[in-house]
Amino acid sequence: MTVISSNLGYPRLGEHREWKHLLEHYWRQQLTASEFHAQAKTLRLANLAKQQRLGVDLIPVGDNSDYDHVLDTLAAFGAVPTRFGHFDHALNLDNYYAIARGTKTAVAAEMTKWFNINYHYIVPEFDDVDFQLLDNRWLRYYQEAKTELGIDGKPVILGPVSFLKLGKRHGQYLDDVAVSELLPKLLPLYVQVFAELAQAGAKWVQIDEPTLVKTTDPAELAPYHHALIALHEAVPTLNIELQTYFDSLDLYDEIVTWPVQALGLDLVHDHGENLAHLQQSGFPADKILAAGIIDGHNVWASDLQQKFALVQQLQAIVGADRPLWLQPANSLLHVPITTNNETDADPVLLGGLAFADQKLQELHTLTTAANDGISAIQAEFDRNAANLAALNQSSHRNNQAVRAAEVQLPQQTFERQAPFATRIKLQHDRLHLPLLPTTTIGSFPQSKLVRAKRAAWRKGNLSDTDYQAFLHAETKRWIDLQNKLGLDVLVHGEFERTDMVEYFGQKLTGFYATQNGWVQSYGSRGVRPPVIFGDVAYTEPITVAESVYAQSLTAKPVKGMLTAPLTIINWSFVRDDIPKAQVQNQIALALRQEVQNLEQAGIKIIQVDEPALREGLPLKQRHWQAYLDEAVYSFKITTTGVKNDTQIHTHMCYSNFSDIIDTIKALDADVISIETSRSHGEIISAFEQNGYDKEIGLGVYDIHSPRVPSVAEIQANITRALRVIDARQFWINPDCGLKTRQEPETLAALKNMVAARDAVAQQLSTPAH
Repeated sequence: MTVISSNLGYPRLGEHREWKHLLEHYWRQQLTASEFHAQAKTLRLANLAKQQRLGVDLIPVGDNSDYDHVLDTLAAFGAVPTRFGHFDHALNLDNYYAIARGTKTAVAAEMTKWFNINYHYIVPEFDDVDFQLLDNRWLRYYQEAKTELGIDGKPVILGPVSFLKLGKRHGQYLDDVAVSELLPKLLPLYVQVFAELAQAGAKWVQIDEPTLVKTTDPAELAPYHHALIALHEAVPTLNIELQTYFDSLDLYDEIVTWPVQALGLDLVHDHGENLAHLQQSGFPADKILAAGIIDGHNVWASDLQQKFALVQQLQAIVGADRPLWLQPANSLLHVPITTNNETDADPVLLGGLAFADQKLQELHTLTTAANDGISAIQAEFDRNAANLAALNQSSHRNNQAVRAAEVQLPQQTFERQAPFATRIKLQHDRLHLPLLPTTTIGSFPQSKLVRAKRAAWRKGNLSDTDYQAFLHAETKRWIDLQNKLGLDVLVHGEFERTDMVEYFGQKLTGFYATQNGWVQSYGSRGVRPPVIFGDVAYTEPITVAESVYAQSLTAKPVKGMLTAPLTIINWSFVRDDIPKAQVQNQIALALRQEVQNLEQAGIKIIQVDEPALREGLPLKQRHWQAYLDEAVYSFKITTTGVKNDTQIHTHMCYSNFSDIIDTIKALDADVISIETSRSHGEIISAFEQNGYDKEIGLGVYDIHSPRVPSVAEIQANITRALRVIDARQFWINPDCGLKTRQEPETLAALKNMVAARDAVAQQLSTPAH
């Protein structure tokens, strides 16, 4: 057998989120540490046994985690921030979770996006680090799998260079100088881990160096190469699989010469570039190609006939008599576990879905076909082809009205009727807002009562009439509270929404809300991204009734609140049979109708949120412009069908504003609010250097903490911003939505925000002496 199946990582949450509940029961002190470890072991072994049953030949071990794999790595190597204490032994659970969640006396470590997907990792801090191997967790899990299940697994470890590059020192991500300084202190500990694994009988180790795909300068390869030489020379009996994912290797020709025994390439998200490298440069005979051919962060069944043709192509490149590994393009951590629990899905849709378990079955099918011939498993190929054809030919993907609208797009120009300078005067005349107007980003706290009423309604235990009456009462209460606080532009609070993407998916065609399609976002938090499986069309007003009701309660303007197309795309599983930009534009055409309906209903300000614009940026800068151009185009489709005196707002979460300031300008939103409280100075500096002629709200306090900022603190933030931004352009707002906050702290913070605005406005109106 020259072709085998390999996996890179398996989801942690559990089919019914057992892992999530395990963590939360421990945090609530409903389990002892020993009970936690026993139950975690049961889940861990069940995941391994399932992969064994699904026919995976090379099963990953140590990819499991009690929170996050980067946190696991820093805890294992003693890179614990000093505020959590000094350790010369393995961290216990409380020590470990303190880093991720904080304590009364120590703030939690920073958390940020894992590359450009919706998973978050704990950012290592290397300020005063003293590396030491506190816990060879990889050895423990290798031995456990071997002893308990007879699995000779493949330990998975985050490589030393990526580990360093994903961390910060003195608040900044490590540059090459810092990496070269710290690597010699860290590398001997990796050697120790490898030596102990080899002594225990491990044959392979998977060393993940995902930051390699972002490397374009040959000089930047030195630390990776040096580390691999050191590991191979120190432990020559342990075979190394160097694993990359999420994009292509620009420097393939050099990397392929390194002293590793297998090289893992992403052949799904590589824009065809890794395959081109293989075709042009070949693959060395002294290595195994670990071919990532199954999409590990989308949920669609592969076209097995196409994938088998790719396998044959790869066999021709590496040599028919040479080993070849077939595997997912990246860890399956980022997809749900199984479609078996989607009992209410349309059978036509279900036939086109593949979650983690189904993807492993696809690998087994392709491996069998490669070794024994396609005839040995022809029925699987026939079933797959029939399922994909049924979905592609279904009415879901052949909406003629959507097709007709798409055909018209190139003939249309999506611009506002008048330039901003003309529009803003008309808007000021219509809205009569004070200097430095105050508002919020959109959502207000969703109390236990709100969640309980929604759950009762969904289960059929609360009538539509009673649920609507409750939502109206909650909306009225918060409109009254906003009026009392003295806010200038109000919001209805979004009490009807569980999620800013899921809600719109439930109202548009082409979306499927999974029953159990959970994926880990961070820690115990799971998200259930909608599946965009068909043509997206507008069927009825989505937010108009809520907005109109809220507006009827006050003379002040109430914003209509929508989620923009790109954010919906980035926070969903998107169909892969047509270009993503085409799906994005379908969503934009649908939302354009909602924006126009809001305007016709008398809503004067409409906010179209694009918080995920930055996080979806391609990893390689050469692909940025196409992505950003598509973002601008879909935003303008959504927002340009309104009159000049209707004010369009948008909201973004972004810290490096200068990177995309041209895109921000091109959106042509009348007002933009940006989440900036943690990087206020950087944002203000970007404005100073680049200028901005439209109106803007920089978040004046951080909503991610329960702490209530003082009036003086908020006032200082406002004053600092006004050094470079004209007061006539500036809005006052929190930096994000308030859905996850508690009501008392929300009211206290907003009260202080309004007081700070009043103080600054008073200063501005008082002539200097």
